[in-house]
Amino acid sequence: MKKQHENRNLSMVMDFYEMTMANGYFAAKDTDTLAVFDVFYRKNPDNAGFAIFAGLEQIIDYINNLHFEEEDIAYLRSQNLFSEEFLDYLRDYHFHGDIYAMPEGTVIYPYEPLVTVVAPLLDAQLIETAMLLEVNHQSLIATKANRIVRAAKGRLVSDFGARRAHNVDAAVYGARAAYIGGVSGTATVFAGELFDIPISGTMAHSWVMFCDNEYDAFKKYAETYPDSTVLLVDTYDVLKSGIPNAIKVAKEVLEPMGKRLKGVRIDSGDLAYLSKESRKLLDEAGLEDCKIVASNGLDEYTIRSLIHQGAEIDSFGVGERLITSASNPVFGAVYKLAAIKKGDKFIPKIKVSETAEKITDPGLKKIYRVYNEEGKAIADYLACYDEKIDSSKPVRYVDPQKYWKERSFENCTFKNLQVKVIEDGKQIYQCPSVEEIRSYVQRQLKEEIWVEEQRFENPHGHYYDMSPAMYELKMNLLYTLGKAK
Repeated sequence: MKKQHENRNLSMVMDFYEMTMANGYFAAKDTDTLAVFDVFYRKNPDNAGFAIFAGLEQIIDYINNLHFEEEDIAYLRSQNLFSEEFLDYLRDYHFHGDIYAMPEGTVIYPYEPLVTVVAPLLDAQLIETAMLLEVNHQSLIATKANRIVRAAKGRLVSDFGARRAHNVDAAVYGARAAYIGGVSGTATVFAGELFDIPISGTMAHSWVMFCDNEYDAFKKYAETYPDSTVLLVDTYDVLKSGIPNAIKVAKEVLEPMGKRLKGVRIDSGDLAYLSKESRKLLDEAGLEDCKIVASNGLDEYTIRSLIHQGAEIDSFGVGERLITSASNPVFGAVYKLAAIKKGDKFIPKIKVSETAEKITDPGLKKIYRVYNEEGKAIADYLACYDEKIDSSKPVRYVDPQKYWKERSFENCTFKNLQVKVIEDGKQIYQCPSVEEIRSYVQRQLKEEIWVEEQRFENPHGHYYDMSPAMYELKMNLLYTLGKAK
């Protein structure tokens, strides 16, 4: 399959401090010490009950192609900061570590390790920015798209956002993420080619304006695309001109060919009123099967309002507010050190802050999803990496918000959410297709995730619990560091 970046080396997509620190580790002859870094985020976009993880395939592609070319070496030399020995090291560089990650499409919650890197400190440092930008962008758009799709309540939603995206990559990977989130297709042709996403498009206002009159514009379009005629009816006047001319073309051009008018699109005005009046006119003309498509500044809130008003809209084209996640344009994933290996042990590390939300969870660990007997996800459970879970008997846990209560999971199953995707710098994980990832999202929301967590307002908060050993480790570190002050 064609790749977006097959002729472009992205290895230099990093913050400069990553390179200066890598040079420092190299100078100190510290290129072998293993470090553990976690990628996690702190808050769901739009105050939602969950988010959707996306971007893993692009992380793996980045790791697979991570190398420095002579032009890169020359540019770094021009900064007059790096030794020739370090630059020689970069010339033959490849990533050496292991990476664990949740599968793409996993429903996720704040503070949980989405991706864990276990690698030499130098290697782990170099990939920080590239890792975060893939997770932050695609997880944000997949989450927003899913909200919009759920608001549409079974009506189709298409991504129309490319021309409002922040650049080419944002348009193409945004379309990928939107499809993962549940949209039915995209108008972005390159995304369709790269990821096998269904593409769609109708006509432009300029087509109508170029022709001598609206009827001729519709007629020529129908003659060119008789099997997929969707007419844009708001260039002049939807009800006085657009819909009547669409009906006329359906009767005079398409029906004699044995074809039906597939749809009309309204791109401006009062969409609720215009769609209802258009539906009446189309039905009176015997075009009950003609679909009404709406676009123009839509998001989950406007779509929900339109449906509440009884709008006769069969599908939505959503652009700028989807592709930029306009209501909440920052996902906020971070990359934090969790442990350093000394000898044969990983020594846990913790970031302390006056803001409780910014205190990290230390150590090498595992994140589990806990299911009840009906298969519903009742909590996520953070444990130390080497802990054994015996679900045949009650499994104790600590609720960090109510740590004084004695609680246990009973008759539950535990699923380790992370899988190893990179081992010693080499890919060992077969990435699923975008279609498979999209289906995985839908299956989780239908079968596993409580509907109360899927509310737009005041969603139920998913429980994030710790094993007693994990909680004790965190508290002991905080206590020790507090005494050291």
